Amino acid sequence: MSADDVLVFWFQQCRPWQWFRRRDSFDALVRDRFGETVERALAGELDHWNCGPSSGLALVLLLDQFTRQIWRGEARAFSGDQQALAVALMGLQQGWVAVEPQRPRRQFWLMPLLHSEEEGVVAKAIPLLEQWVDAATADVACRNLIQLKRFNRYPQRNAALGRSSSREEVLFLQEAFH
Repeated sequence: MSADDVLVFWFQQCRPWQWFRRRDSFDALVRDRFGETVERALAGELDHWNCGPSSGLALVLLLDQFTRQIWRGEARAFSGDQQALAVALMGLQQGWVAVEPQRPRRQFWLMPLLHSEEEGVVAKAIPLLEQWVDAATADVACRNLIQLKRFNRYPQRNAALGRSSSREEVLFLQEAFH
């Protein structure tokens, strides 16, 4: 499996609506095609992909997006978050995000910042998303930041991560997701 295989699948073979909708069939497709490659990325065996913008973006996808499809509802869904964040921050530092001409590719470069449970990281993401993606995605980051300021984490991850929810978090989840 190559970095190009990941990019062609995500940006050419998939449709944008598939990226953010929960579908068991899509999750199974990602698991079947890329499960082994994701495991290799998590083990650090693909760290050499962070040497360039295209392969770096493929690594971000494996660690940040594909993990969420493969292990939806499980703790492992978030197992690549720190690695993906490190690669995304390096991509920013190297200028790879700034020179990327395609908005969807810039969006996925920045998703690890939006997914972070660290207030400072999400706050940093907001102007970057406004500049390089769109207002709607920046608004998602703003809502995430509000959650982090209120709860110090994303309550919707509590069940998957085996975290106990406070009464306030339970009420929030009932309001937000029902």
